Formats: sequence, C-alpha cells, structure tokens
Amino acid sequence: MQDSLVERYARRNPPLDPPAPEPEVTEADMGCFGWLRGVRERALMLELRKKDGHILALGYAWIERIEYQPERGITLHSPGRRVLLQGSGLNREVRPLVSLFGGLLRHRVPWVREDDRAGLLMSGETVVAVERIDWGE
Repeated sequence: MQDSLVERYARRNPPLDPPAPEPEVTEADMGCFGWLRGVRERALMLELRKKDGHILALGYAWIERIEYQPERGITLHSPGRRVLLQGSGLNREVRPLVSLFGGLLRHRVPWVREDDRAGLLMSGETVVAVERIDWGE
C-alpha cells in the first residue's frame, strides 16, 4: 500500500552526507598586521590596536573606501569616522601577493597594531611599520 501524501512529506529522511567539519581559520602574524591564510577566508571586522591598549573594531561592511597616499598613509573612510594608518611600507609586499593595503582591500587583514619597531625580514630590510593609528576621538 502506498503512503499517503502527508506521510510521505512528514517522514524524516536520513541525511545524505554527514556535516563537514568547520575549517580551521589560520592566521599569520606579519608583524604589525594579521593575515588570513585560507584562500576563501575573509574577516568580518578589522581590529585596530593602539600601543596604549585602546582597541577599535570596524566592520568591513561599513568601510566605504580605502585610500593610500604614500606621503600620508592609508585612510579608511566609514560613515561618521575616518581612520588614518601612518607608517612606512604600507603598500609594500611582505611576501608575494601579501601587503597591508592589498589585504585591506580583500578583507584578509583581521587586525592592525601600532608598533615602534618596524617589521623586519631575515635580511634586515624594513618591510612594514604602522607607527600611528588615528581614529579622531
């Protein structure tokens, strides 16, 4: 005897495949900024860390535009707030295809911190240094 229409749709079917495990987020420390290493990894928020311990987190969805000026630094524009990252080498590649400015554009940077010491490569060449973060209090 065939099942009634209600019984057919009310019956629970076993899942076809077990749920996939959550991928582990791998983050690399590039000195004064973090980098999400997975190909599809994206940060939801950008954490800005000052030397004095003050932290501000901005949602990437709220950042309207990002501007790089070599003489001034990186400016993040969001409604009601303008954040300025000042330092040296802010658009320089730390590794192939890994730079602070490029990472901000692609939401791959979860945090940026002020640092007195410049990030150094093995050769001793200064790569990226965020000396000041100003979000206009």
